[in-house]
Amino acid sequence: MPKGKLSARQEAILEFIAEFFDEQGFPPTIREIGTACDISSTSVVNYNLDKLEREGYLTRSREVSRGLRLTGPLAAPGLVRVPLVGRIVAGEPAPVPAGDFGILGADEAIELTRDIVTESDDLFALEVKGDSMIDDLIKDGDIVIMRPHLNWHNGDTVAVWLTDKEETTLKRIYKEKGGRIRLQPANPTMEPIYIDDPASVQVQGRVVAVVRQM
Repeated sequence: MPKGKLSARQEAILEFIAEFFDEQGFPPTIREIGTACDISSTSVVNYNLDKLEREGYLTRSREVSRGLRLTGPLAAPGLVRVPLVGRIVAGEPAPVPAGDFGILGADEAIELTRDIVTESDDLFALEVKGDSMIDDLIKDGDIVIMRPHLNWHNGDTVAVWLTDKEETTLKRIYKEKGGRIRLQPANPTMEPIYIDDPASVQVQGRVVAVVRQM
């Protein structure tokens, strides 16, 4: 239970974290806290977060991206931990490093509230690189929450592995007459990608949520 007297700065940090949770559904970064609370030094933010943790106002998981969790009366709803497994290109297809999406580390993860995702048994997260999906409000640096999805439907936004080229990309997918696959960007400056051999297209997952990087 919270027990210590807080400074005005620490109260402001707590208030911002609670408001950010309410609005975004996930915790803020240290830099976002610093910007909102007019603190230029990340070490000063860390000092105050450590104080709030010692006093029982929050818990921190340093190996988790955005790993803050409020406790006591300000506590957010139960969080869902989703592994952040790598990066996906939203642009021209790019080579798949080491046969996967480019692993960031076994302990990398992002925590989300249950109003964004209800459960995480088979979810994974990818950081987006590129702007081919900007009209779908998926921008460079955002994180897409994916669910493995073999039985896709036309218009789904998916992570695709092109097996013949050993490349991966994030696009909307469509099956056209004759079996040709169209990978459609959501950016009017980019052309669709047409795949004549459907067997070379492996859908790795479907986007179920987007986490905006502020």
